[in-house]
Amino acid sequence: MKILLLGSGGREHALAWKISQSKKCEKLFIAPGNAGTGSVGENVPMKADDFEAIKQFCLEKVINMVVVGPEDPLVKGIYDYFRNDAELKDIPVIGPSKAGAVLEGSKDFAKGFMQRHGIPTAAYQTFDGEHLQEGKAFLKTLQPPYVLKADGLCAGKGVLILPTLEEAEKELEEMLGGMFGNASSRVVIEEFMSGIECSVFILTDGKDYKILPEAKDYKRIGEGDTGLNTGGMGSVSPVPFATTEWMKKVEDRIIRPTVEGLKAESIDYKGFIFFGLINRTNTSTGKPEPYVIEYNVRMGDPETETVMLRLKSDIVDLFEGVATGTLSEKEVIFDERAAVCVMLVSGGYPGSYQKGYPISLPPTPSEGRGDTVIFHAGTALKDEEMVTNGGRVIAVSSYGADKAEALQKSFTEAQKIQFQGKYFRRDIGADL
Repeated sequence: MKILLLGSGGREHALAWKISQSKKCEKLFIAPGNAGTGSVGENVPMKADDFEAIKQFCLEKVINMVVVGPEDPLVKGIYDYFRNDAELKDIPVIGPSKAGAVLEGSKDFAKGFMQRHGIPTAAYQTFDGEHLQEGKAFLKTLQPPYVLKADGLCAGKGVLILPTLEEAEKELEEMLGGMFGNASSRVVIEEFMSGIECSVFILTDGKDYKILPEAKDYKRIGEGDTGLNTGGMGSVSPVPFATTEWMKKVEDRIIRPTVEGLKAESIDYKGFIFFGLINRTNTSTGKPEPYVIEYNVRMGDPETETVMLRLKSDIVDLFEGVATGTLSEKEVIFDERAAVCVMLVSGGYPGSYQKGYPISLPPTPSEGRGDTVIFHAGTALKDEEMVTNGGRVIAVSSYGADKAEALQKSFTEAQKIQFQGKYFRRDIGADL
């Protein structure tokens, strides 16, 4: 099978690494890819949302399957583009329809969907620029801290958690005034939920689903979860509190109602669903319960860099199950070892930072061998030299008998990799 994977980050390198191990994969192309993905497939200089170029490439190379890494092409409707094109309609796309991608593309839609299907989440209301005063009045009914979310896509940066009412009112005004462009023309205000977060992932063919290994990621730039939010500074899998009992609650109260809700609303959905959850104490029972913070319609980054290590099943076989509606016949096998990811980032990130610094990588075991795998995120080749090309540069992922052993391996490798301004958090997993 010839497969085209769209995207260029650490998530895509991890997916490419996993896809390339499948006996069912004859040839893997990654568009546009990065300096690392070329070691497990062939990079194609093509944007992940250039549908016309993707069409020509698929026809020319006789592509049998398209796997979509990032959210942008999904929200823009790549699934529908293929379904509605006479020449492309028989090529399966792993990713939801445009209607399904609204689960991530609109925070307001996602909250309404959860409400309609009785899925536990925080209380909320949505406001636009014409209802600023009503928004401020709603803020006064909540206890601090205050959570403001831009309705649209903001590359993971559209959520603000503010300690005082004054700051919340000021930021609401700025968001509705265009702080995040059109993405914040509407703002979801919701009650703050305290607890420990956990990311749960499934693959679904629209009828059935398979639960993948869970993970916990670390969003803040500073140790001790301080400073600005980033795209993610590291991840850990498994998550200790995601016990069999807790995961049963997640499946019964969140996963199944979501898949059934999509079906009930006639939303065509064939791909990943990422449930951003929080383990929150239920005030009436005093017991920790899972609540949904958000949906994403693709795999998370940097969680993919640990989830793929712990997935023993052939991922292309699972994708075939999604494409043919036979996912229920497939088996998901977990690796019992722990897996962690430590993200190396550019100095200044998530603020302004420079690109183009040479990267020195130590001689490490080749991809797929040994206990550490180096996944590239923001890297590029310039005159055959590897250079930094983003805020998050390299994900150092390792196996271990337990979390501590895996972390030790990743931290050791992280210290060997050199580029100007390199920074990483040394407390990944310390809160578990």
